[in-house]
Amino acid sequence: MPELPDITIYIERLEALVLGKPLRELAVRNAFVLRSVQPSPADLAGRRVTSLRRSGKRVVIGFEGELFAVIHLMIAGRLRWRPAGKKSPGKIWLAAFVFDEGTLYLTEAGSSRRASLHLVAGESALAPFERGGLEPLETSRDAFGARLVSENHTLKRALTDPRLFSGIGNAYSDEILHRARLSPLMLTSKLTADEIGRLYDATCLTLGEWTVRLRAEAGDGFPEEVTAFREDFAVHGKFGQPCPACGTPVQRIRYATNETNYCARCQTGGRLLADRALSRLLKQDWPRSIDEME
Repeated sequence: MPELPDITIYIERLEALVLGKPLRELAVRNAFVLRSVQPSPADLAGRRVTSLRRSGKRVVIGFEGELFAVIHLMIAGRLRWRPAGKKSPGKIWLAAFVFDEGTLYLTEAGSSRRASLHLVAGESALAPFERGGLEPLETSRDAFGARLVSENHTLKRALTDPRLFSGIGNAYSDEILHRARLSPLMLTSKLTADEIGRLYDATCLTLGEWTVRLRAEAGDGFPEEVTAFREDFAVHGKFGQPCPACGTPVQRIRYATNETNYCARCQTGGRLLADRALSRLLKQDWPRSIDEME
């Protein structure tokens, strides 16, 4: 799922490409992606783009007359830009914002169809999409800490809860926790002041640095390789590969369609966190520490 750094770059590049430009047409190819009734796609035709913003992990495109397109990419959704005259991305596009200069496509790989597009009228209609999470790059250490401990959750859940923090998902939470040297399953109620400070610093540095990196990668173009599995990540998507800090193989906790990646030596004092499937299968043979595996 595209997260804060990815969405930020999408918005910056769209500002350069379509801000102030009139929309010729909004074509909806897959009816399921459009989750609203009024206004209709035809109501946006001819209106200029007046704003672009991020709302959590959503992209919000504002048009004249206070009409808004709210795009949630979910896991497999992506935005793709094609200059005028260039071919479409193929069968994977669900909706297309057509401008004289080019077309912005909403695409989704696979068949799950979780990406969504809402068309709404008026600023007040955007309120239901706001989850209330703090903007991690715009908040103070004290405010970050207060929000973090306002509910007792694991650190992984707290960081990815949109009611607590805005724009952080599965991938960057793994990277943040590795940088902070904290276990993803540590409870927020157990955090010391030093650990809260480390987590705040790691959050700001990780999200800030990756935003700068992705901005440099996109340059004057449009981000095409938006992925949750980046070669330069420390632990996310790196199961079995050496931790860049200590060389220990990266571990994982699998659940549903996601997994959490971490380094046992750097983050849990060498303790292996139980993978539900494997620990249930192996029972007493499940290793308790990274040393037992080695």
